[in-house]
Amino acid sequence: MAHQTDFANGKVWRSIVDVSLPITAAQLLNLLYNIVDRIYIGHIPKVGDIALTGVGLSFPIITLIMAFSMLFGSNGGAPLCSMERGKGNDEEAEKIMGTSFFMLICSGAVITVLGLIFAKPILYLFGASDASFPYAYSYLTIYLLGSVFVMVTLGMNSFINSQGFGRTGMMTVVIGAVLNIILDPLFIFVFDLGVQGAAIATVLSQLVSGIWVIRFLTGPQAVLKLKFKSMRLQAKRLKDITVLGFSGFIMGLTSSLVQIVCNKMAFLYGGDLYVTVMTVLNSVRELFSTPLSGFSGGAVPVISYNYGAKQFGRVKQAIRFMVIFGLVSSSLVWLLVVCFPAAFIHLFNSEPALIEAGVPAIRTYFFGFVLMSLHMNGQNTFVALGKAKQAITFSLLRKVIIVVPLTLLLPGLGFGVEGVLLAEPISNIVSGIACFTTMYFVVFGELNGKRTPKVKHPAP
Repeated sequence: MAHQTDFANGKVWRSIVDVSLPITAAQLLNLLYNIVDRIYIGHIPKVGDIALTGVGLSFPIITLIMAFSMLFGSNGGAPLCSMERGKGNDEEAEKIMGTSFFMLICSGAVITVLGLIFAKPILYLFGASDASFPYAYSYLTIYLLGSVFVMVTLGMNSFINSQGFGRTGMMTVVIGAVLNIILDPLFIFVFDLGVQGAAIATVLSQLVSGIWVIRFLTGPQAVLKLKFKSMRLQAKRLKDITVLGFSGFIMGLTSSLVQIVCNKMAFLYGGDLYVTVMTVLNSVRELFSTPLSGFSGGAVPVISYNYGAKQFGRVKQAIRFMVIFGLVSSSLVWLLVVCFPAAFIHLFNSEPALIEAGVPAIRTYFFGFVLMSLHMNGQNTFVALGKAKQAITFSLLRKVIIVVPLTLLLPGLGFGVEGVLLAEPISNIVSGIACFTTMYFVVFGELNGKRTPKVKHPAP
């Protein structure tokens, strides 16, 4: 029997840890899909640095695919599913899950077709040079063919976690990550397929993970089951999923936009070298922000379930524990990166020019990293409580209102490529304080009885 966490009873922090640990482990392993690709690609003899640059140019499209997974899955359907479980309405919860699955399949197919048609002009728009384009195009086109598998795996795995089966959700990613680690060197070096081999390994791994997810959700151990009859679209239900998930989609979409702008400005002010630097910086940031995101995301189903069950004291306990853990963890990460920057760059490539440019860059880029956890926790609290308006507002604030304009303006104001790096820490500081402060007064004001909490009831 699969282990299931009881969100309604026992100590709140234990429920969060029980869910968060496997989710965090799963997200770290999921990160390995791309990190391992980059490590192997960066060490391809003679062309590793330019090949890594090419793959980095594909990140915005990969991030967009993940954004649609959040729209209908982890940030949209899954929290609503948890709320309905908390209210004891399992039938509606299954309909939400079925709707999410249908939309993940459809959006994945559309992204694949459009991506393959417009891949070449998109990559040059994102900052590809004639030297890096062949590597970017080879990787991206193959990855796009597996985008449906990626979206089903990421989007539907959150419904396993929302039912309390965190360890089963972790196995989804363990299976794919281990397979990817095995297949990467085989396809890249043994079969001599280079970046194409890395993409093939990733797609095959995600396919196997997707099969695992569907098999569990249609099997006897799932509390809520994925059924064809639950996939019939209903306008109000789809609207509720989309509105709540839109904040996560905006986060992913704006992350994609930031990657595009940063790569383009880095290329204009620093050439291919600084596109490679940005690829490494984004990889290191993902390596450390993923555990924070996993823990914060693990608190979401606990918060959503207890909010739906009107156990507001447990909701407040969950939020406090999530915030304290985030601040402590992000502080330790910042110290590690500041003290040993070169070690993290060497993971991906050891070219002297990259090390020389990367060490000061990583210290600038990670300044303010601690306050990013405040933004992340505030954002996830809004999502968990179904507060789509606030979640969307702060998704836009961090990336669209702060990072993108600063990335475009600062280099031209005399900061050069340093201006591209400064935009991220400035955003972390401003948006972190603003998001957390708003969350504290709005959410705790409501939960403390200043306003009667309103729990949304999606249409039957």
